[in-house]
Order: sequence, then C-alpha cells, then structure tokens
Amino acid sequence: MDIQHQDSKRGGVFFMEENGRRLAEITYQWHDASTIVADHTWVDNSLRGQGIARKMLDVLVDFARQKQLKIVPQCSYVDVMFKRDSSLADVAATAI
Repeated sequence: MDIQHQDSKRGGVFFMEENGRRLAEITYQWHDASTIVADHTWVDNSLRGQGIARKMLDVLVDFARQKQLKIVPQCSYVDVMFKRDSSLADVAATAI
C-alpha cells in the first residue's frame, strides 16, 4: 500500500487507502511558513501492530526535512515518538 499525500493552505494529510477505504493517516496543520503541527495519527485495527503509525510519522518527518520545516508534536503518538527517538530532534519545534 502506498502512502498518499494531500496538502492545502491550512493543512494536510498523509494516508493509506485500499479500495477507497482509508486505513491509516497522519494529519498536520500549517502554523506558519516554516512550522507544521502534527495533530492526529490513526491506524485501522486491521493494521495495528505492523509499524504503520511509525511509517506514517517517518513520511511526515521526511516531508518536513525536504521542506525545511519544524514539527510541533500535538498528537500524543508523535509527542511520545519525539521524546523516545533522538533522530527526530532536527525537526522538532521548540515552541510556537
């Protein structure tokens, strides 16, 4: 399953779908031109335990690195992962 991306002026989402059914997503809102707020991560029960949430986070982090953005971890999953994994520190926003 490929991870798709939709972006708008207000925010965006990285997601996985199968047969038109959304199975996983991580969403963000634009705070300003250089900062996004990761506000929601969700994985369908059928995919739980397969590392899908981490894959979604990794895609969001890659997006932030490519665009030279900082991420505010408002979503509890993203917040926990930012605290656990020091390799994500380069994209962590200190405050907004």
